[in-house]
Amino acid sequence: MSEVKNLRELADYQEDAIVSRTIIKKKTGTVTFFAFDKGQELSEHTAPFDAMVYILDGEAQVTIAGQPYTVKQGEMIILPAGQSHALEAMEKFKMVLTMVRT
Repeated sequence: MSEVKNLRELADYQEDAIVSRTIIKKKTGTVTFFAFDKGQELSEHTAPFDAMVYILDGEAQVTIAGQPYTVKQGEMIILPAGQSHALEAMEKFKMVLTMVRT
């Protein structure tokens, strides 16, 4: 449904947790909001699809194929299909993950 929302306000941070909310879920791809508390992480894994991470607030370390990148508020990074990647909250951060399946 069409309505105006502030992405940063979709969910609050929760202590020692990762909060996620699905925004769009289709066969062709997904858009998901995440809020990571400091120190939380998604362990290294691979996905068969390209994805884009856009940082809404805070800072994350994103590792792709063993190469670490610091990604800050207002920045984005592409996670290429088939390459290992991981995310770690260097401080609290919120992001939007867009996965393209076609």
